Amino acid sequence: MAPGLLIAAPRSGSGKTTVVLGLQRALARRGARVRGMKCGPDYIDPAFHAAATGAPSFNLDSFAMGTPLLESLASEAGQGADLIVAEGSMGLFDGIRRETGRTGASADIAALFGWPVVLVLDVSGHAQSAAAVALGCARFDPRIEVAGVVLNKVASDRHRRLVEDGMARIGVPVLGALMRNGDLALPERHLGLVQAGETDELDQRLERLADAVEGGLDLDRLVALARPTRLRSLNPGRSLPPPGQRIALASDRAFSFVYPHVLSGWRRAGAEIVPFSPLADEPPPDGCDVCWLPGGYPELHAGRIAQAGRFLDGLRRFSQTRPVHGECGGYMVLGRSLEDGDGGTHPMADLLPVETSYAKRRMHLGYRVACLVEDGAMGAAGRRLVGHEFHYASVVRSDASRDTAFATITDAEGHDLGTAGHRRGLVTGSFFHAIAPA
Repeated sequence: MAPGLLIAAPRSGSGKTTVVLGLQRALARRGARVRGMKCGPDYIDPAFHAAATGAPSFNLDSFAMGTPLLESLASEAGQGADLIVAEGSMGLFDGIRRETGRTGASADIAALFGWPVVLVLDVSGHAQSAAAVALGCARFDPRIEVAGVVLNKVASDRHRRLVEDGMARIGVPVLGALMRNGDLALPERHLGLVQAGETDELDQRLERLADAVEGGLDLDRLVALARPTRLRSLNPGRSLPPPGQRIALASDRAFSFVYPHVLSGWRRAGAEIVPFSPLADEPPPDGCDVCWLPGGYPELHAGRIAQAGRFLDGLRRFSQTRPVHGECGGYMVLGRSLEDGDGGTHPMADLLPVETSYAKRRMHLGYRVACLVEDGAMGAAGRRLVGHEFHYASVVRSDASRDTAFATITDAEGHDLGTAGHRRGLVTGSFFHAIAPA
């Protein structure tokens, strides 16, 4: 079983992804078999990990997943690997108010697997005071070990010496530093990084990140910090069961937000996944018994989707005899219309009684626990699922009632949020991204 370490930070925007991708690629090009993992419900970063390492990257979520599933995923990732380089989410301790170990925070993952934490510190705007931040992180949670820090956005050699002086006072090793360099930044949009498949010259960007990390960090020392992945349970974890035997999966720039562990679990259960591209005006393949429209960026391609007659007509025909489910962006496309960011309204599949808008933006973010109202592609009535919601689109018109709802939902603390999504015939959908069974 491969050893691992967790790259984390005190807050978002510190440069975790820059360091992680550079480290993963630098080690991979040395010949190491590296596997990435991502803490929390993020469906963009794992694709970058896969591009950097050449191997799939799974999510690890201490709120949405039980310990057996977490350990199953870590075990699967670690088989045949030399090192697991996991990336934290938000700040190291940021999560929800739940019992220790079930907060969704990255620290829970480090504690569960015994992985040392390497802290990425954005030191722009301070010097010795950065040590106080590192010391606080090192002492806040006795379950974890902060094994060292990487300094990011260093302004000069003098600045670096001042920061290192503070670290020496508290006895936290400095494992390297990256100078302030805007050329290392990856392009972003409203839901995070531009997707790996859309990032121009991605391989060249990853090579530049690897060059920077190799030149600024002590890679041998970092690798030596990794510790064996601690696994306690031999029980296989419960993952989402496949919605069918042959799954037609919309897959292109408009539909790409699928958790890798979900697809892996479906395949392990014997399902076949058949991708098709709505943007290429491809209909769901006839030989499939269920169609899945994942999230993504349909709001950026609404006009093109509205003109994809073969896709829309094929989707409608498919839905007459076989289940169709849409998550987030897929749900929007199953509705009557979608308003893009410029205020243009585009007709969609009209399979669910909902109209959505990206022009009227409001961020919706958080864990959700859903209970299915009726039998459908996601399971039988009463099944409980844990997932996540993150989008800026809003519902502008909807025929909403429990009689047409996909599920009833609560937030992570159990507060009732009413109903979510819609169902009509064999078609279901909601803004909810399912992660695992509750």
